[in-house]
Amino acid sequence: MPTPHRPPLAVRRALQKLGGDLRDARKRRGLTAEIVAERAFTSRPTLQRIEEGDDGVGIGIYAAVLNALGLLDHLGTLADPARDTVGQQLSADKLPERVRVRRSKTSPQ
Repeated sequence: MPTPHRPPLAVRRALQKLGGDLRDARKRRGLTAEIVAERAFTSRPTLQRIEEGDDGVGIGIYAAVLNALGLLDHLGTLADPARDTVGQQLSADKLPERVRVRRSKTSPQ
């Protein structure tokens, strides 16, 4: 049996913010919870859990709600290498200081 998982506080806060932002986006669009749940192929109670930032809801359902609200494109850029400043710095730190061209041995002709 798997061990129950409780995400760190930072993760829970981020999901609560995301859920609130999704609720606000739904309301700005003038959509009812029923309509968004239907478009996301989920139930109203699950949508309510998402809007509360429940960490027990799968990321696929979060993505379906983003899609239903027309916000899915932003999900694909979250870990984009162009936005990964830490990863870019780590890669830059590994670059060699000098680069030498290796000469190939040619056979006499």
